[in-house]
Amino acid sequence: MHDNSINNLTRKELTETLANQLGYSQSNCAQIVDSFLDNMKGSMLSGESIKLVHFGTFTVRDKSPRKGRNPRTGETITIKKRQAVSFRPSKKLREQVNS
Repeated sequence: MHDNSINNLTRKELTETLANQLGYSQSNCAQIVDSFLDNMKGSMLSGESIKLVHFGTFTVRDKSPRKGRNPRTGETITIKKRQAVSFRPSKKLREQVNS
């Protein structure tokens, strides 16, 4: 794992976990992970939501323009209209995280 206090799960670690749990080669598992992530990305780029039962939902949301401030200069700026990816965990996942 990492030396810092924030641990990130990497694609490589996902691949290794799949290989260990399923007994497939790491190269096959890397293709599975890449395919899964590519399909998720493609769906979100098409504006589709992704619902993973008992896990959560990924959605692409439109964010309206708003006023903001440059923290370095204090200058008021307008933050442009944009899209953002949002994740809403399932009730079951929220309960498990909070237990």
